[in-house]
Amino acid sequence: MKSLKKHRRIQVIAVAVVALIASTALIGYAMRDGINFFRAPSQVMAEPPSPTEVFRIGGLVEEGSLVRGQSETVSFSVTDGGASVPVTFTGVLPDLFEENQGMVGTGRYVNGVFEATEILAKHDETYMPAEVVDALKEQGVYVEPES
Repeated sequence: MKSLKKHRRIQVIAVAVVALIASTALIGYAMRDGINFFRAPSQVMAEPPSPTEVFRIGGLVEEGSLVRGQSETVSFSVTDGGASVPVTFTGVLPDLFEENQGMVGTGRYVNGVFEATEILAKHDETYMPAEVVDALKEQGVYVEPES
């Protein structure tokens, strides 16, 4: 009788371990596309990511680089003061998107151009995403806004 209880207990523990491993693997598989790492333009230029990797890039829209093309295609450069990365985006830009303003884009770096699928702009006069502020501070370009 005792060996039957012991055997059953071992089976339950083994099934629980297998279920835990399977659920962890399924969660990891489901999240693989949902995790986007942030990179500054200097990091992208120093170590270009593979064309299949989706990531976020942020910085300031470089002055004089904003070019509106045919239909909804827009191209510009994003900089952190150390390097500039050309960006293309097809779609409607946020209302607050303009040169010398902070932005964060999500997309892929293909053939030397960041092809954005989403562009976010600052939402008021003083806000800038934390990742962009950190990248600009590293380059010594960031200036604290006046209160």
